[in-house]
Amino acid sequence: MASPVFIYSDRFLEHRCPHFHFERPERLVAICQHLQKAFPTAEWREPTPLGEGLTPWLERVHHPAYLEQLTQMAAAGGGWLDADTYLNGQSDRVARLAVQAWLDGVDLAIRRQQPIFVWARPPGHHALRERGMGFCLLANGAIASHYALSLPHITRVAILDWDVHHGNGTQALVQAHPQIAYCSLHEFPAYPYTGEGSDRGCYNNVLNLPMPPGSTGKTYQAAFENHVIPFLQQFCPDLLIISAGYDAHRDDPLSSIQLEDADYCWMMYQCLQITHRIVVGLEGGYNLEALGRSVVATVQATVLDDAAL
Repeated sequence: MASPVFIYSDRFLEHRCPHFHFERPERLVAICQHLQKAFPTAEWREPTPLGEGLTPWLERVHHPAYLEQLTQMAAAGGGWLDADTYLNGQSDRVARLAVQAWLDGVDLAIRRQQPIFVWARPPGHHALRERGMGFCLLANGAIASHYALSLPHITRVAILDWDVHHGNGTQALVQAHPQIAYCSLHEFPAYPYTGEGSDRGCYNNVLNLPMPPGSTGKTYQAAFENHVIPFLQQFCPDLLIISAGYDAHRDDPLSSIQLEDADYCWMMYQCLQITHRIVVGLEGGYNLEALGRSVVATVQATVLDDAAL
């Protein structure tokens, strides 16, 4: 496969809480340091500069009043949307640039027929139509899926969410669209206390796989083989979007799941058997060393041959 392609901007570091917060710029610093060492010939791309063309895609998913709230709060210096979710003066533009990076990832994955990795923040899979929550401001993955369906020859888009927390925002924003499928593996019970296995969406296009605390890579492999892969194969997506959280790692402070670095390589490799048109976008992951190593393992799946796995 071709050399890895990473979409990234230092602008993503400007979204910062005034005091310690798990979702911090150092997450991207750690990712970049690990990737630069592991993949010295990778292609790094800046996201497309913000323009008016982004607004219709934001409004496809979010209420204009909420988008205006973010703009006004940032202009006033920032504040808290809830007990977990903050803005500073730069956060509105940084969040919009993160969405643009995910859209750029869609364009590149389709054009190049290869996985594209989007290392952007803030994350997005908890963001709802009219409010942000759970560290998330804008629904990056949901917006990207709607955008993808506007492109030629893209009629079905699947979203695979392996963040340790259920992507309640993503599911809410795509489940009424039969051309979008959503699949989530997540610790349960855990924040945001959604994602029950009985919830199948409006068109049987949702697959939630609640994972009990203490689940290991073997548990996830069985879930993939018995449920995730058949679900994705049956849906037969033209594009796969991965909401790639790394907080299911055994060293992460915000979960009780016990994944190892190599498990992310294994999961990514399984996705490559579905399609090479994949956008991998960052969600959670808060132990900096485990995050960096797990990201490298994910990318490594695209450059190893079959025998290596």
